[in-house]
Amino acid sequence: MKRPLSPLALGNFAIGTGMFVTAGLLPPIAADLDVSRSAAGQVMTVFALAYAVLSPLLAALTARLSRKRVLLIALAVFVLGNTLTALAPTYPLVLATRVVAAAGAAMFTPTASGVASALTDPARRGRALALVMGGMTVSSAIGVPLGTWLGGASSWRATLWMVVGLGVVGFAAVAAVVPDVRLATTAGLRGRFAPLRDRRVLVVLATQLLMFAAAFTAYTYIGSLFDLPLTAVLWAWGLGGVVGNQIGGRLTDQYGPRRMVLIALAASTGFMALIPVANLALPVALVWAFLWGALGWLIGPAQQYRTVAAVPDNVPIGLGLLSSAQYVGLFAAGIAGGVALDWYGRTGVVVLSAGLGLVTLLFTLATYRPEVRAEVAQV
Repeated sequence: MKRPLSPLALGNFAIGTGMFVTAGLLPPIAADLDVSRSAAGQVMTVFALAYAVLSPLLAALTARLSRKRVLLIALAVFVLGNTLTALAPTYPLVLATRVVAAAGAAMFTPTASGVASALTDPARRGRALALVMGGMTVSSAIGVPLGTWLGGASSWRATLWMVVGLGVVGFAAVAAVVPDVRLATTAGLRGRFAPLRDRRVLVVLATQLLMFAAAFTAYTYIGSLFDLPLTAVLWAWGLGGVVGNQIGGRLTDQYGPRRMVLIALAASTGFMALIPVANLALPVALVWAFLWGALGWLIGPAQQYRTVAAVPDNVPIGLGLLSSAQYVGLFAAGIAGGVALDWYGRTGVVVLSAGLGLVTLLFTLATYRPEVRAEVAQV
């Protein structure tokens, strides 16, 4: 199972690094482009919005292509977008080039999850999805801290060139190893939104949107929330995410997704509320960041598993909608977090993040009914 899926994880590693590293680059981006830190945070926000909007549109346009061809086109576009960002001289052009990079990411990540689901049997599906999405969590443990350090030591543009190199390596790995897969899907844009008529799909998407809005309200502006070495904190968070994602896949296969979703939401909300405590000393911050990452990322494989179970005959579309919901949440986090930071400082960001986490937990408790768990277990 691992050999054809590893290049998909590598592609997600490149995409995750390119997406999340901007949270650690806000000071050098703001200084170089002569904008505020909240304005620099919109670099991630624009990426997220473009991803959310473009994902279903590009999925419809590429529906009749083999999945391997889509993966290669996606990585090529992602590399092009990051190359343009590294070369862009002004803030408006940087924002525009992030749309190009987001288009590549919007094609790659849902397609990679769909291929992973197609190449594995249902009993191992949670682990397969965790392996592929593990590229995202590994990027937060290795790529993001490394890129943050490089941005401080050299320039934020050097970090973007590093992302370009990772994308090229991912392209070569997919071209060499991933089999040519075709998945049954509904062509056309209208078919892309057909699953939204299903209540089970809607509640999964709402949980995804709210969850990412909560977590990334804090993560996007984490550089403004800590007075401690940021690279170390990001490294600990990412390492915890790697552990949580892999454990989450196995626990989802063993216990079902419902338990993992609720545990992750409760833990993540609690840890976001503890940010002021974590900022007291570096050892405390490292333990806090590791536990937040580990327990928070339990939810990743479980949410994908719920989606696959809800739309077993339309897996690529379901996972594409899940990714769109995730990035709508990231977009909302960038806007709301920036406003909270400008108006109320770091306290406003922490309160907003933890409050959104609590809303997500209560919403999921109210909508994730026990009978849904039974249906998922039969997949």
